[in-house]
Amino acid sequence: MKSGSLLDIAIVGGGIVGLSTARTLAERHRGLRIAVIEKEADTAQHQTGHNSGVIHSGIYYRPGSLRARMAVQGSERMVAFCEEHAIPYDRCGKVIVATEEFQIAALEALARRGAANGVPGVRMIGPEELADLEPHATGMQALHVPSAGIVNYSLVAQTYRKLFEQAGGEVRTGAEVTAIAEEPNGLRLETAQGDVRSKHVIICSGLFADRVSISAGLKPPLKTVPFRGEYYELVPEKRHLVRNLIYPVANPAFPFLGVHFTRRISGAIEVGPNAVFAFKRQGYRWRDVSIKDTADILGYVGFWRMTARYWRTGLGEVYRSLRKQAMVKELQKLVPVVANQDLVRAGAGVRAQALDPQGKLIEDFHIVQKPRIIHVLNAPSPAATASLSIGDAVADMAGQWLPPST
Repeated sequence: MKSGSLLDIAIVGGGIVGLSTARTLAERHRGLRIAVIEKEADTAQHQTGHNSGVIHSGIYYRPGSLRARMAVQGSERMVAFCEEHAIPYDRCGKVIVATEEFQIAALEALARRGAANGVPGVRMIGPEELADLEPHATGMQALHVPSAGIVNYSLVAQTYRKLFEQAGGEVRTGAEVTAIAEEPNGLRLETAQGDVRSKHVIICSGLFADRVSISAGLKPPLKTVPFRGEYYELVPEKRHLVRNLIYPVANPAFPFLGVHFTRRISGAIEVGPNAVFAFKRQGYRWRDVSIKDTADILGYVGFWRMTARYWRTGLGEVYRSLRKQAMVKELQKLVPVVANQDLVRAGAGVRAQALDPQGKLIEDFHIVQKPRIIHVLNAPSPAATASLSIGDAVADMAGQWLPPST
């Protein structure tokens, strides 16, 4: 593909959703000129590369929502994809544990939600069976979710990219998109590597989804707010304390799952995360601050409405971020023998969470189609699990622009 030629489709963003969409389109429509335009020096560097690696079951999400349908379907498809392409994974299952009596009703409601979503094998278990599955965990009751698993999503994304390129697609890195303008025969993308012209554009830019949409002259109804999740790891000699995945009963008011234990495909045991506002859209540390990003969020009325509603919860998250012992105390509710010295600092991730002007955290995937442009405005967890399904859905929308598949 000549770098100066008119593309049929330019996909802005080389994370797991953009690469999945690109792969699907390239394999369905052989011969089309499709390019992924990525601002970093390589693909999958942010949300995809700072992911907990969980293959989510779909138990948490509102029945009938895109997240519910795509997570349940995507979980099965992800396992099949890993089998087909020899990507290591483990469908190890997880337990969601009620440690106090008042949480049991929420746990039962979660079981009903799992059944409504078609999550296979979900069942309530008592302390004895919990001890069989996780000998060091404690709780009054738990949900066993056998379809949950673990994988390295960076490897998944690399495989999507390889298949895309094998189907004739092109990946252009170091090409941050700064503006998108309409032209008579398509759209012109101004990038750090020069202008790119394309008949159509798909925006899958994660933490910058709203900003790239604004650069295209549109007014997205949502603002992307970055939340940083910070993790610890169990020291190697304490990894035996956790066999697989141990979760608390999450607060249903938030799209976050609470502090939990996650076995990684590497064998490490990751614990966390908290959820604190990040002062930079790619701010993985407290000292990472962008005046532009911070002013952008602080100038948004929805942020202040959310803050007024949840400031106590937010302060608790900050406290856990700054004080290790506060994190340990939360973890001890699930695994009492965990001690401060058992944990060492690990990585962090930044989640792109859409927020509406009323201060509501948008839970569902949000995809908008305009003439010549498709915007994936909100694709939070479980977007990695559901990436094959999201890619198909976006490719279906794009198919309205294109000749029949060959």
